[in-house]
Amino acid sequence: MAILGVESAIFGVDDLELCTRFWTDFGLTPLSRTDDESVFEVASGSKIVVRRRGDPRSPATYAGKVGMQETIWGVDTQEAFDALVADLSRDREISFDADGAAHFFCDDGMPIGLKVWNKRQVVSQPDPVNAPGNIQRLNLHRKWRRRCLPKTINHVVFFVHDYVASLEFFIERLGFRYTDHSRGAGVFARADGTHEHHSIFFVSTALPVAPDDPGFMHIAFGLEDIDELMLGVNQMQQKGWTNTSQNSSGGLSRHRISSAIYYYFDNPNGGEAEYHVDTDYLDDNWVPRVWDWKFGSLLWATKTPSFWEGEVAWDMQFDADRRSLEPFRRPGGVGDKNGNLPDKLDTLTEEDEHAI
Repeated sequence: MAILGVESAIFGVDDLELCTRFWTDFGLTPLSRTDDESVFEVASGSKIVVRRRGDPRSPATYAGKVGMQETIWGVDTQEAFDALVADLSRDREISFDADGAAHFFCDDGMPIGLKVWNKRQVVSQPDPVNAPGNIQRLNLHRKWRRRCLPKTINHVVFFVHDYVASLEFFIERLGFRYTDHSRGAGVFARADGTHEHHSIFFVSTALPVAPDDPGFMHIAFGLEDIDELMLGVNQMQQKGWTNTSQNSSGGLSRHRISSAIYYYFDNPNGGEAEYHVDTDYLDDNWVPRVWDWKFGSLLWATKTPSFWEGEVAWDMQFDADRRSLEPFRRPGGVGDKNGNLPDKLDTLTEEDEHAI
């Protein structure tokens, strides 16, 4: 059975007009608009659904806050969908809507859904990159783009109380694959039917800069190359959208832990929206790793976060048996048996939040 990625991300918002304009400016394709709902899609067929907060179609959990109310994960076949639903029905209530999607709550209270999804194939053709002594583009300009058009929803990120327990539910009940562990900060997992480095990232609420309650953090959209990303950044800025957390996210930056180039925008729909380029792609031959969060967070950044000043020591080990998760396998998630945070996390400031 294969979950192919995010079929729909459903948001609950206060200002439907403003939030609709954000996704239009961000480069998503509008599908429909009513007084109570706006629907957009990207090239793969993944959808963004924007509803007024408190809409009865959205689940009660997380509905008290602006942000993503529910993630619908796309399943490749009816047979796989039926098998997942049958297993989940053993210990939780499942509801179905008119289009066949199944809705339920994870063990940590996160509302999610499953739906049979005919995911569209995305074809990208990034321009070859020239380098001294390695000419890939001879007598040929790079393409001249007019605007940024996101192709996929690569991943979603949530704050959770116990990121090990949240990960285990997605592995054991939904077939996700453990990919990497940012020690003490959070853990990455990939849906079994996709190759992006991660489809979901669970971040611990025990971090000093994290909220006390679980909830939505950000959503990432895959683009073709860095030219498309920077064109999107320029156009969003021209339309008045900002990133007030540039010091913390590093502005334009590249993660070491997933190799991705990224840029965040403050999102009136809740949390942040991320342009995402050149991530690692994986299959089941991948060996998970555990990283010091400082070392894994950044390879470079146009705006250096406070935690990254000076030398950041090399700290990465392979973790095929998930042994690194054991110290964090307890209520509260992060810390030793008394709930104390590791020393290397105690120095976090508000400027460091999004670079984790």
